[in-house]
Amino acid sequence: MSGHSKWHNIQAKKGKTDAARGKIFTKIGREIAIAVREGGANPESNSKLKDIIAKAKANNMPNDNIQRSIKKAAGEGTGATYEEITYEGYAPGGVAIIAQVVTDNRNRTSSDVRHIFDKNGGSLGTPGSVNYMFDHKGVIVIEREPGMDEDEMMMTALDAGAEDMKTEDDVFEIYTAPNDFSAVREQLEKAGYAFISADKQMIPQNTVALPDEDTLNKVQKLLDMLDDNDDVTEVYHNAELPEEEEEE
Repeated sequence: MSGHSKWHNIQAKKGKTDAARGKIFTKIGREIAIAVREGGANPESNSKLKDIIAKAKANNMPNDNIQRSIKKAAGEGTGATYEEITYEGYAPGGVAIIAQVVTDNRNRTSSDVRHIFDKNGGSLGTPGSVNYMFDHKGVIVIEREPGMDEDEMMMTALDAGAEDMKTEDDVFEIYTAPNDFSAVREQLEKAGYAFISADKQMIPQNTVALPDEDTLNKVQKLLDMLDDNDDVTEVYHNAELPEEEEEE
């Protein structure tokens, strides 16, 4: 529940640092390459590309970088060929994890992801082994600026087609059905809202409390190693991580 959203917001804040930003840009560039290969270089006729461009802008990726990635992906026979793969598994304490990757070398990435799970006391599962514990949703995070009315924001989101909205201390989190995500995002964009993040995510149906400090540290290390891997684009989990609130 809130553990997921706080973790996600922290990840968004981590993205503001230069080192993390460069890594995020590389990962988004790969996602752009796949979207262009599947549906062409025009975002008006390629909704997947349009969504990834919105994600890129929410991560402060310069427009020049975005256009360069699209042009590179549209060039015939240039660059690596990427594919999307989803890995599922368990961390210590029965924590369910989903790692989404974009890779040009399936064998390398499979070996790396398995090593990360094994090294930290986890186990890689088969496809579908934890997926059923999560709901696929569109999630749009908007900074809660002074004077912004919660009820008004809720009505705007629902009128745009959103399913629900949650208010954290400093953000509004707007949830949509996956198929409605693009339309809702575009409506809110037209209404003048800027996004901290806008992406489709896997939301845990329930969270798992960790029994002790040692388990907590192992789970956090596993998540950090996945997040630091160049091929991993998104990491979702159902752990309750109490330190998240203090993290910068």
